[in-house]
Amino acid sequence: MVIYEQAYAKINIVLDVVGKRPDGYHEINTVFQSLMLHDNLSFSKNGGSGVALSCSDATLPAGPENLVWRAAVLLKEHYRVSAGVKITLEKKVPAAAGLGGGSSDAAAALRGLLRFWQLPVERDVLYRLAAGLGSDVPFCLEGGTSYGTGRGEIIERLQPLPQFSVVLANPGFALSTALVYSHYRGSDVALRPDLAAVRDAIARGDSNKIIANLGNSLECAAFKLYPQIAQLKQRMSRAGASLMCGSGPTVFSLFDDWEKAYELTCNLKNEGISAWLTETSTRRELGCQYV
Repeated sequence: MVIYEQAYAKINIVLDVVGKRPDGYHEINTVFQSLMLHDNLSFSKNGGSGVALSCSDATLPAGPENLVWRAAVLLKEHYRVSAGVKITLEKKVPAAAGLGGGSSDAAAALRGLLRFWQLPVERDVLYRLAAGLGSDVPFCLEGGTSYGTGRGEIIERLQPLPQFSVVLANPGFALSTALVYSHYRGSDVALRPDLAAVRDAIARGDSNKIIANLGNSLECAAFKLYPQIAQLKQRMSRAGASLMCGSGPTVFSLFDDWEKAYELTCNLKNEGISAWLTETSTRRELGCQYV
């Protein structure tokens, strides 16, 4: 028996850092949105009792440093599973790019292994394990459109976003989330994102208002570290509303016109920039029956 799962990338339509927590993490308010761009995971018997992971990207670890491996071990230990598993991870989402690739892989591992090991579906347990793996993992369990608070792990479902075409562009390097947060200074943020306006726009299905209120207060820190990200955003903004993804360095542009999105993607590629064209996704498309 082989079980398959897809791990969908995410963007943050808005992201505002609202303070530093006693545990050292930053408190954020954000709106998460899933994309159709995804990694593929498969789960099969490995003939033993351990967890074996292989990845199409040889630069990524295949042991305890990988969130997929950690998710599998965590679930196995919690439910005292004696059987082992072989996990194959096919990477499509760039790593350390602000797209939640690792978090989504971990969430897909939890979902897939619930089926593979035929474990009980316990929502509270699943979300607790997910939060222990990373701040974005609870959102990635369910996907779609959600409002995140705390470290981002406290999730409130929102009405699905109107469908957008999404252009993603990467400046060609990875960026550590911890590094960006360590350089964040609230005093550097000239204009904070308007979370209330975005939530209202989503509730109304107002595409224009959503596009007009994109915002990410981490941009200041990331732009100081790597001005190339600001330059890429400026380049993309000439074609449509653009924003840095999460803690960067990928930048996205939202379009309600597929042809304009396609044109920008082609132009970026012709300029030698890594670019992808994808779409926003809903929970139903993700098929997360467990949550």
